[in-house]
Amino acid sequence: MDRLTSMAVFVKAAETGSFAAAAAALGLSSQMVGKHIRFLEARYGMRLIDRTTRRQSLTEAGSAFYERSKAVLAEADAAEALAANLQAAPRGTLKVNAPVSFGAHSLTPALARYMKQYPEVDIDLTLSDRIVDLVDEGFDAVVRIAPVPDSRLIARSLAPYRLVACASPAYLEERGTPVRPADLVEHECLGFAYWARPPVREWEFTDARGLHTVRVTSRFSINNGQALRSAALAGLGIIQQPREMLDQDLASGRLVQVLPGYESPSRPMHILFSPDRKSTPKLRSFIDFVVATFG
Repeated sequence: MDRLTSMAVFVKAAETGSFAAAAAALGLSSQMVGKHIRFLEARYGMRLIDRTTRRQSLTEAGSAFYERSKAVLAEADAAEALAANLQAAPRGTLKVNAPVSFGAHSLTPALARYMKQYPEVDIDLTLSDRIVDLVDEGFDAVVRIAPVPDSRLIARSLAPYRLVACASPAYLEERGTPVRPADLVEHECLGFAYWARPPVREWEFTDARGLHTVRVTSRFSINNGQALRSAALAGLGIIQQPREMLDQDLASGRLVQVLPGYESPSRPMHILFSPDRKSTPKLRSFIDFVVATFG
Protein backbone atom coordinates (compact mmCIF):
# COMPACT_ATOMS: atom_id res chain seq x y z
CA MET A 1 0.00 0.00 0.00
CA ASP A 2 1.06 3.59 -0.54
CA ARG A 3 2.45 5.07 2.66
CA LEU A 4 1.29 8.63 1.97
CA THR A 5 -2.24 7.44 1.28
CA SER A 6 -2.23 5.38 4.46
CA MET A 7 -0.91 8.39 6.42
CA ALA A 8 -3.70 10.55 5.01
CA VAL A 9 -6.29 7.93 6.06
CA PHE A 10 -4.72 7.68 9.53
CA VAL A 11 -4.76 11.47 9.99
CA LYS A 12 -8.40 11.65 8.94
CA ALA A 13 -9.31 8.80 11.33
CA ALA A 14 -7.49 10.56 14.17
CA GLU A 15 -9.23 13.86 13.46
CA THR A 16 -12.76 12.49 12.98
CA GLY A 17 -12.57 10.07 15.92
CA SER A 18 -13.83 6.96 14.12
CA PHE A 19 -13.18 4.73 11.15
CA ALA A 20 -16.74 5.24 9.94
CA ALA A 21 -16.45 9.04 9.93
CA ALA A 22 -13.06 8.87 8.20
CA ALA A 23 -14.49 6.46 5.61
CA ALA A 24 -17.39 8.80 4.89
CA ALA A 25 -15.08 11.80 4.52
CA LEU A 26 -12.68 9.96 2.21
CA GLY A 27 -15.20 7.99 0.20
CA LEU A 28 -13.87 4.64 1.42
CA SER A 29 -15.32 1.73 3.33
CA SER A 30 -14.67 1.34 7.05
CA GLN A 31 -12.88 -1.93 6.29
CA MET A 32 -10.48 -0.11 3.92
CA VAL A 33 -9.76 2.52 6.56
CA GLY A 34 -8.91 -0.25 9.01
CA LYS A 35 -6.69 -1.90 6.41
CA HIS A 36 -4.65 1.31 5.99
CA ILE A 37 -4.23 1.68 9.75
CA ARG A 38 -3.14 -1.94 10.16
CA PHE A 39 -0.67 -1.49 7.30
CA LEU A 40 1.02 1.39 9.12
CA GLU A 41 1.04 -0.40 12.44
CA ALA A 42 2.60 -3.48 10.86
CA ARG A 43 5.15 -1.45 8.91
CA TYR A 44 6.37 0.56 11.89
CA GLY A 45 5.84 -2.09 14.56
CA MET A 46 3.72 -0.02 16.92
CA ARG A 47 0.08 0.39 17.80
CA LEU A 48 -1.29 3.73 16.66
CA ILE A 49 -4.95 3.57 17.72
CA ASP A 50 -6.59 1.78 20.65
CA ARG A 51 -9.95 0.50 19.42
CA THR A 52 -12.95 -0.79 21.39
CA THR A 53 -16.53 -1.38 20.34
CA ARG A 54 -17.49 2.03 21.73
CA ARG A 55 -14.54 4.35 21.09
CA GLN A 56 -11.09 4.75 19.69
CA SER A 57 -8.16 6.84 20.92
CA LEU A 58 -4.61 7.51 19.83
CA THR A 59 -1.83 5.78 21.67
CA GLU A 60 1.16 7.79 22.82
CA ALA A 61 3.04 6.61 19.74
CA GLY A 62 -0.04 7.33 17.64
CA SER A 63 -0.17 10.93 18.86
CA ALA A 64 3.47 11.51 17.91
CA PHE A 65 2.97 9.76 14.57
CA TYR A 66 -0.11 11.89 13.90
CA GLU A 67 1.85 15.14 14.25
CA ARG A 68 4.66 13.93 12.02
CA SER A 69 2.22 12.55 9.46
CA LYS A 70 0.51 15.95 9.17
CA ALA A 71 3.89 17.57 8.56
CA VAL A 72 4.84 14.98 5.94
CA LEU A 73 1.53 15.38 4.12
CA ALA A 74 1.87 19.17 4.16
CA GLU A 75 5.35 18.92 2.65
CA ALA A 76 4.06 16.52 0.01
CA ASP A 77 1.28 18.95 -0.89
CA ALA A 78 3.79 21.79 -1.11
CA ALA A 79 6.05 19.73 -3.37
CA GLU A 80 3.13 18.93 -5.67
CA ALA A 81 2.12 22.59 -5.77
CA LEU A 82 5.69 23.56 -6.62
CA ALA A 83 5.84 20.97 -9.40
CA ALA A 84 2.56 22.26 -10.81
CA ASN A 85 3.85 25.81 -10.58
CA LEU A 86 7.06 24.92 -12.40
CA GLN A 87 5.11 23.31 -15.23
CA ALA A 88 2.55 26.10 -15.51
CA ALA A 89 2.74 28.46 -18.46
CA PRO A 90 3.89 31.99 -17.53
CA ARG A 91 0.91 34.36 -17.49
CA GLY A 92 -0.17 37.64 -15.91
CA THR A 93 1.36 41.12 -15.68
CA LEU A 94 4.99 41.84 -14.80
CA LYS A 95 5.84 45.27 -13.44
CA VAL A 96 9.44 46.08 -14.37
CA ASN A 97 11.71 49.11 -13.89
CA ALA A 98 14.92 49.93 -15.79
CA PRO A 99 17.18 52.93 -16.44
CA VAL A 100 16.00 55.13 -19.30
CA SER A 101 18.78 54.61 -21.85
CA PHE A 102 19.21 50.89 -21.26
CA GLY A 103 15.47 50.36 -21.14
CA ALA A 104 14.73 52.27 -24.33
CA HIS A 105 17.66 51.11 -26.43
CA SER A 106 18.39 47.57 -25.22
CA LEU A 107 15.66 46.12 -23.03
CA THR A 108 12.59 47.16 -25.02
CA PRO A 109 13.69 45.51 -28.31
CA ALA A 110 14.58 42.34 -26.37
CA LEU A 111 11.15 42.31 -24.72
CA ALA A 112 9.59 41.85 -28.15
CA ARG A 113 11.21 38.40 -28.25
CA TYR A 114 10.19 37.61 -24.68
CA MET A 115 6.55 38.53 -25.25
CA LYS A 116 6.45 36.51 -28.45
CA GLN A 117 7.81 33.52 -26.54
CA TYR A 118 5.33 34.02 -23.66
CA PRO A 119 2.13 35.41 -25.23
CA GLU A 120 0.16 35.27 -21.96
CA VAL A 121 2.51 37.67 -20.13
CA ASP A 122 1.90 41.43 -20.16
CA ILE A 123 4.76 43.85 -19.40
CA ASP A 124 4.30 47.11 -17.48
CA LEU A 125 7.72 48.75 -18.04
CA THR A 126 8.67 51.96 -16.24
CA LEU A 127 11.86 53.75 -17.32
CA SER A 128 13.47 55.95 -14.72
CA ASP A 129 17.02 56.87 -13.70
CA ARG A 130 16.14 57.23 -10.04
CA ILE A 131 16.63 54.31 -7.63
CA VAL A 132 13.14 52.94 -7.10
CA ASP A 133 12.05 50.94 -4.06
CA LEU A 134 11.19 47.57 -5.56
CA VAL A 135 9.04 46.40 -2.65
CA ASP A 136 7.22 49.61 -1.72
CA GLU A 137 6.51 50.56 -5.33
CA GLY A 138 5.30 47.09 -6.27
CA PHE A 139 7.83 46.13 -8.95
CA ASP A 140 8.41 42.47 -9.73
CA ALA A 141 11.94 43.12 -11.00
CA VAL A 142 14.27 46.06 -11.58
CA VAL A 143 17.45 46.51 -13.60
CA ARG A 144 20.13 48.63 -11.93
CA ILE A 145 23.36 49.95 -13.39
CA ALA A 146 25.18 50.48 -10.11
CA PRO A 147 26.61 48.50 -7.21
CA VAL A 148 23.91 46.71 -5.22
CA PRO A 149 24.21 47.49 -1.50
CA ASP A 150 20.64 46.43 -0.60
CA SER A 151 20.96 42.95 0.91
CA ARG A 152 17.16 42.59 1.13
CA LEU A 153 17.05 41.87 -2.60
CA ILE A 154 18.27 38.97 -4.70
CA ALA A 155 20.63 40.17 -7.45
CA ARG A 156 21.52 38.30 -10.64
CA SER A 157 24.61 39.66 -12.37
CA LEU A 158 24.42 40.88 -15.95
CA ALA A 159 27.23 41.88 -18.29
CA PRO A 160 28.86 45.18 -17.25
CA TYR A 161 27.49 48.29 -18.90
CA ARG A 162 30.49 49.43 -20.95
CA LEU A 163 30.98 53.06 -21.96
CA VAL A 164 32.80 54.63 -24.89
CA ALA A 165 33.94 58.22 -25.49
CA CYS A 166 33.16 59.63 -28.93
CA ALA A 167 32.31 62.75 -30.92
CA SER A 168 31.19 63.72 -34.41
CA PRO A 169 33.75 64.14 -37.22
CA ALA A 170 32.68 67.80 -37.56
CA TYR A 171 33.44 68.51 -33.89
CA LEU A 172 36.84 66.80 -34.07
CA GLU A 173 37.74 68.67 -37.26
CA GLU A 174 36.95 71.96 -35.57
CA ARG A 175 38.42 71.31 -32.10
CA GLY A 176 41.02 68.64 -32.75
CA THR A 177 41.24 65.04 -31.56
CA PRO A 178 42.40 64.32 -27.99
CA VAL A 179 45.27 61.82 -27.83
CA ARG A 180 45.40 61.34 -24.06
CA PRO A 181 42.79 61.78 -21.29
CA ALA A 182 44.37 65.01 -20.03
CA ASP A 183 43.55 66.63 -23.40
CA LEU A 184 39.84 66.51 -22.53
CA VAL A 185 40.19 69.60 -20.34
CA GLU A 186 40.40 71.59 -23.60
CA HIS A 187 37.19 70.09 -24.97
CA GLU A 188 33.44 70.31 -24.53
CA CYS A 189 32.46 67.13 -22.67
CA LEU A 190 28.71 66.70 -22.61
CA GLY A 191 27.43 65.58 -19.20
CA PHE A 192 24.71 63.20 -18.13
CA ALA A 193 22.66 64.53 -15.21
CA TYR A 194 19.23 64.17 -13.66
CA TRP A 195 17.36 65.65 -10.73
CA ALA A 196 18.93 63.39 -8.10
CA ARG A 197 22.52 63.67 -9.34
CA PRO A 198 24.68 66.45 -10.83
CA PRO A 199 26.73 65.84 -13.99
CA VAL A 200 29.76 63.59 -13.58
CA ARG A 201 32.68 66.03 -13.66
CA GLU A 202 35.46 63.44 -13.57
CA TRP A 203 35.86 60.98 -16.43
CA GLU A 204 37.99 57.89 -15.96
CA PHE A 205 40.06 55.86 -18.41
CA THR A 206 42.50 52.98 -17.97
CA ASP A 207 45.44 51.63 -19.92
CA ALA A 208 48.47 49.47 -19.16
CA ARG A 209 49.82 52.19 -16.87
CA GLY A 210 46.72 52.29 -14.72
CA LEU A 211 43.83 54.66 -14.03
CA HIS A 212 43.64 58.14 -15.54
CA THR A 213 41.13 60.62 -14.09
CA VAL A 214 40.46 63.95 -15.75
CA ARG A 215 38.18 66.74 -14.59
CA VAL A 216 36.07 67.77 -17.57
CA THR A 217 33.93 70.78 -18.41
CA SER A 218 30.23 70.16 -19.10
CA ARG A 219 28.62 73.37 -20.40
CA PHE A 220 25.73 71.26 -21.71
CA SER A 221 24.13 68.56 -19.56
CA ILE A 222 21.14 66.37 -20.36
CA ASN A 223 19.19 63.82 -18.31
CA ASN A 224 18.76 61.36 -21.19
CA GLY A 225 21.31 59.20 -23.00
CA GLN A 226 19.57 59.34 -26.38
CA ALA A 227 19.47 63.13 -26.16
CA LEU A 228 23.22 63.14 -25.41
CA ARG A 229 23.75 61.02 -28.53
CA SER A 230 21.77 63.58 -30.57
CA ALA A 231 23.87 66.40 -29.13
CA ALA A 232 27.07 64.60 -30.09
CA LEU A 233 25.76 63.96 -33.61
CA ALA A 234 25.03 67.68 -33.85
CA GLY A 235 28.66 68.46 -33.05
CA LEU A 236 28.16 69.92 -29.59
CA GLY A 237 30.97 67.94 -27.96
CA ILE A 238 32.33 64.63 -26.69
CA ILE A 239 30.09 62.15 -24.87
CA GLN A 240 30.83 59.07 -22.79
CA GLN A 241 27.86 56.75 -23.19
CA PRO A 242 27.08 53.02 -23.48
CA ARG A 243 28.80 51.36 -26.42
CA GLU A 244 25.72 49.30 -27.17
CA MET A 245 23.73 52.46 -27.83
CA LEU A 246 26.41 53.95 -30.10
CA ASP A 247 27.60 50.90 -32.06
CA GLN A 248 25.68 51.78 -35.25
CA ASP A 249 26.85 55.40 -35.18
CA LEU A 250 30.45 54.29 -34.71
CA ALA A 251 30.20 51.70 -37.49
CA SER A 252 28.73 54.23 -39.93
CA GLY A 253 31.22 56.97 -39.05
CA ARG A 254 28.56 59.37 -37.76
CA LEU A 255 30.51 59.29 -34.50
CA VAL A 256 34.21 58.60 -33.97
CA GLN A 257 35.68 56.99 -30.87
CA VAL A 258 38.25 59.17 -29.13
CA LEU A 259 41.11 57.86 -27.00
CA PRO A 260 40.86 54.35 -28.50
CA GLY A 261 44.05 53.33 -26.70
CA TYR A 262 42.32 53.88 -23.36
CA GLU A 263 39.44 51.87 -21.95
CA SER A 264 36.40 53.73 -20.67
CA PRO A 265 34.87 52.52 -17.41
CA SER A 266 32.20 49.88 -17.16
CA ARG A 267 29.42 49.87 -14.61
CA PRO A 268 28.05 46.80 -12.84
CA MET A 269 24.56 45.83 -13.94
CA HIS A 270 22.11 43.52 -12.16
CA ILE A 271 18.51 42.44 -12.26
CA LEU A 272 16.97 42.44 -8.79
CA PHE A 273 13.89 40.93 -7.25
CA SER A 274 12.58 40.41 -3.74
CA PRO A 275 13.03 37.07 -1.94
CA ASP A 276 9.56 37.62 -0.45
CA ARG A 277 7.91 37.70 -3.86
CA LYS A 278 6.55 34.31 -4.89
CA SER A 279 8.64 32.73 -7.65
CA THR A 280 5.87 32.60 -10.21
CA PRO A 281 6.42 31.16 -13.69
CA LYS A 282 6.17 34.66 -15.20
CA LEU A 283 8.84 36.13 -12.90
CA ARG A 284 11.11 33.11 -13.21
CA SER A 285 10.84 33.11 -17.01
CA PHE A 286 11.57 36.85 -17.14
CA ILE A 287 14.64 36.63 -14.89
CA ASP A 288 16.01 33.72 -16.93
CA PHE A 289 15.36 35.59 -20.18
CA VAL A 290 17.13 38.79 -19.04
CA VAL A 291 20.13 36.85 -17.70
CA ALA A 292 20.39 34.84 -20.94
CA THR A 293 20.08 38.00 -23.07
CA PHE A 294 22.26 40.43 -21.12
CA GLY A 295 24.36 38.10 -18.97
